[in-house]
Amino acid sequence: MSAAEAGGVFLRARGRTLDAFSSEKEREWKGPFYFIQGADPQFGLMKAWSTGDCDSGGDEWKQEIRLTEQAVQAINKLSPKPKFFVLCGDLVHAMPGTPWRKEQTEDLQRVLRTVDSEIPLVLVSGNHDVGNVPTPETIAEFQQTWGDDYFSFWVGGVLFLVLNSQFLYDASMCPALKQAQDQWLDQQLSIAGQRKCQHAIVFQHIPLFLQSVDEDDSYFNLTKLVRKEMADKFSRAGRSTCGPGAAPDTETWRRL
Repeated sequence: MSAAEAGGVFLRARGRTLDAFSSEKEREWKGPFYFIQGADPQFGLMKAWSTGDCDSGGDEWKQEIRLTEQAVQAINKLSPKPKFFVLCGDLVHAMPGTPWRKEQTEDLQRVLRTVDSEIPLVLVSGNHDVGNVPTPETIAEFQQTWGDDYFSFWVGGVLFLVLNSQFLYDASMCPALKQAQDQWLDQQLSIAGQRKCQHAIVFQHIPLFLQSVDEDDSYFNLTKLVRKEMADKFSRAGRSTCGPGAAPDTETWRRL
């Protein structure tokens, strides 16, 4: 595989869409299908966790390589094939600008290149991928390595929305980037209404909540103010885009 071909495996999200699917061909519901969802391959976490220093990038990730290889082997054996394989961050454990980040990224990409070429990868950013407080520089690094940090695509009449949830956590260092995502999301939800999508599914790393929309704020959820704003937005869109009284489905994963 050439360097250009290898890069294309991970840079399929460009121009705020995914080049694996034709939006014109995929806007109509064609019956049930399935996809595979995973999260937190996070190369380097297990060593960092075992030493009690989770702020460290971890200088070993053999266990993570083995587990990810096993997951890929299992996915490749599935029949019929899933429409896509989505990883909802954290892709690696080392934060931007910390040791072992380059090596962890290269090893993860090596393993993910073995995913069946007919099963597109959908890559979602987590806090370890763009930083707890993202900056224009960390967002640019993610985009250069993995593709767009937020985008949408259609499969079989379903609209999939990938969000950068760190903008919802703390966008103090990149307010203009958050504003751009907010405006884009509003446009996408409007399009969903116009195109009468069968479902709208949202992928993001930090969940709105773990058990209840009214639960207390914690490290593993978004703040009440933000989650209410987002939940109301999705609910309003659901009533107008996905059938009477139906809110878009949301798929979120806790961060580590």
